[in-house]
Order: sequence, then structure tokens, then C-alpha cells
Amino acid sequence: MDSLNGPAVAHRDSHRDSLSRARRTANAVRRAVLRRRRLLAAALTAVAMAAGLHTVAAPPEPTTRVVVAARDLPAGAVLAAGDLTAVEVAPEAVPRRVVDDPVGRVLAGPVRAGEPVTDVRLVGPDLVAGRSDLVAAPVRLPDAAMVDLLRVGDLIDLVAADPQRGTSAVVATAVPVLALPAVSEAIGASALPGRLVVVGVGEGDVGPIAEASVRSFVTFTWSSR
Repeated sequence: MDSLNGPAVAHRDSHRDSLSRARRTANAVRRAVLRRRRLLAAALTAVAMAAGLHTVAAPPEPTTRVVVAARDLPAGAVLAAGDLTAVEVAPEAVPRRVVDDPVGRVLAGPVRAGEPVTDVRLVGPDLVAGRSDLVAAPVRLPDAAMVDLLRVGDLIDLVAADPQRGTSAVVATAVPVLALPAVSEAIGASALPGRLVVVGVGEGDVGPIAEASVRSFVTFTWSSR
């Protein structure tokens, strides 16, 4: 029996030794993985900290102060300090020829809240910027209700009528309406009747229009051109 049990015992001991070696190997591998995992985690933590420090230390992006409308504003509004606010924007987002202090100026057209106030939004010579053939000229139309029919951008013909003589003549054709200034509340009862309209006219039309405004009743028709 002992001779038979000998090989079995030897086989069992050999199997036990194999299992023991396998466990030792597995434990060694596990420890190696754990060591490397800790090193990897430490490395990733260092990278994250370096990136965070770089972000904190990076200078802020440059900005430029721009004056914009604080709310929707109508054409003809006389700008007050409460109508405006200042915002910081990227330099490349600033439109050309922004007006830094437009308080007291008259809007030539409506402006949306947040829209920068540029030169072409205000009544003045810049209304014809890019049009060397035109100058901006104010014309007083005697009927304020008639002016209410106009919109900025309309093309009109200016007509001088003489009620006493029963004559009329066109003094300017296809002139664009550039601005419709609002009637100021400060104007008293002695002020001239009617309402001002700013139009774009050729330099040669300025004289006839001025003379017609003094001598005649100036009205308009919408231009067909």
C-alpha cells in the first residue's frame, strides 16, 4: 500500500506547490499593478494641478468698453444718460465709429437694446457717410401730421406750392429721408409750426429747398423712382 500511496502523495505535494507558486505569482502581479496604478494616479493628479494652475495664472482676454442702448429706443429720441449703458466686448466685435458719449444727440432711426450707438445712428452729417453725392439737410414741413406718414429710408419728392399764385414746382426728386427728429417737449407755443425732416440732397438742391422753405408751402410726394 505504501508503495502505491507514494506516487499519489508526491503528486498531491507537487500540485500544492504549483498552486502556491501560482498564488505567489498572482500576488506579485497584483502588487506590481497596484504600484503602477498609484504612480499613474499621481501623474494624472500632477497634470491636472498643473493645468489648473496654468488656467488660474493665464491673463484674462482683452476687452473694450462700448456704449450701447439700455433698451429699445425709437427714431427721433434725444438720448439721455439713462438710455445708455456700457458693456465690455472683445475688440474684434466693436463696430466702426462707435460714439463714446452720444448723450444729447438725436437718433436718426430706431435702435434695439444692446446695439452700439454708431455715428450713422445719429442725426448729423454722418447720415450720408459713403454718399459723396449727398449732404444731410433739415427741411421743415408745415404739417406735422403729414410727417407722421414718413419713415426713415423713404424716397420722396419735395414740392414747393404757392397758394396765393396757385403754382407749384418740384424742387428735389428722389431724396431719401434720413431722420425724423422727435418734437421736443421744451418747444413753446411761439415755435414754428410743422416738423423737421432730415433728408439727403445734392448740393445743388440746397439753395432751391431753402428758398422754397421761406417763400412757399413745402410738401412732398412719395417718389416713383
